[in-house]
Amino acid sequence: MTAGPDREPLDRSFFDRPVLEVAPDLLGRLLVRRTPDGPIELRLTEVEAYAGPADPGSHAYRGRTDRNAVMFGPPGHAYVYFTYGMWHCLNLVCGPEDHASGVLLRAGEVRHGHEWAHRRRPKARNDHELAKGPARLATALGVDRRLDGSDVCAGADAPLSILTGHPARPEQILSGPRTGVGGEGATHPWRFWIDGEPSVSPYRAHTPRRRDSTRRQVGT
Repeated sequence: MTAGPDREPLDRSFFDRPVLEVAPDLLGRLLVRRTPDGPIELRLTEVEAYAGPADPGSHAYRGRTDRNAVMFGPPGHAYVYFTYGMWHCLNLVCGPEDHASGVLLRAGEVRHGHEWAHRRRPKARNDHELAKGPARLATALGVDRRLDGSDVCAGADAPLSILTGHPARPEQILSGPRTGVGGEGATHPWRFWIDGEPSVSPYRAHTPRRRDSTRRQVGT
């Protein structure tokens, strides 16, 4: 991992913009995760934008909670949440403080640190599957709630940072509905990905969760 213009860290002004500008501009950038084992680096290939209180699909839609507090803070910080009782997902906070918008990092191509990523994702059949989906990405990088609030603009010693990389050209970027988002936010074309990248995750429409009809009622 030699030095060069593509390895300059992005500063806070990059993230202090509207989320629909930041999200596609993250494609092709390099995400570096520094661990005690060694660094893992991946090239971002798929993201989703969430526009805070104005977006029914956002965790911040109904206001600030202990879980989403980082989203209301300054831009350039990591928002990590736990979902379905087993997976973590990594987001980057964007826009002005208190606006609560963010970008979900959905997929990437691991460039360095394959050994460490494969140890965390032993079921991955090949390198393209290591970070193919937001939960897989977080797992491969060893991201959990302990990194919630991490400053990705803090410098070379930070556990997470974003480097300039080689941003995707506009003609390479496709967009469509976000994966698994229902309700009023279902049709927003705020998922962005690099066309033809094998690490991009498949689109899945929202499926309403149903209560188990076989579950016994309390007291019976």
